[in-house]
Amino acid sequence: MRKYLVVVDQNRSQKWARFANLVIDRIVVLCIFIAFGFFSSLIFAVTGVDFFLTVVRKLSEVNRFMDILITSTVYFTYLLLIEYFTKGRSIGKYITGTKVICIDGTESTFRDYFIRNISRFVPFDFLSFLGENGWHDSWSETRVINIKNYNTEIQAKREIDSLGKKEIA
Repeated sequence: MRKYLVVVDQNRSQKWARFANLVIDRIVVLCIFIAFGFFSSLIFAVTGVDFFLTVVRKLSEVNRFMDILITSTVYFTYLLLIEYFTKGRSIGKYITGTKVICIDGTESTFRDYFIRNISRFVPFDFLSFLGENGWHDSWSETRVINIKNYNTEIQAKREIDSLGKKEIA
């Protein structure tokens, strides 16, 4: 159990920003599927290899359950990898100026991102935002914060703490 840092809670991103993150990242995943289809057509046109076109054809014929499973898996993989390699930011979070950090103010680990994103497979996870935090935030002990406000407040606290200390020139 991590210690809870109040400054993290005070700088949580607004619900509209979280919703924008969801919409933007879903659009990115849709673009990944479109790019795969384009890539498949291009490979076929250049080399005559129809393996990827066959995969696209098979994907277009799957039932609703498999469609949800495949899309959710791609969304999970996208968010897990991009948040891990960019230290808490997806494309949606870059656009809205938000970031994922732990409740104690530290950078999240791969384990935190994994728990956070595997929790999204729980049905109706998106409805958990009607409360204070989403389930994937609570279970992984992470929060999505407004970076600008958070950094400003942390800097102000550091400056206050350094008052009265001698500076070495």
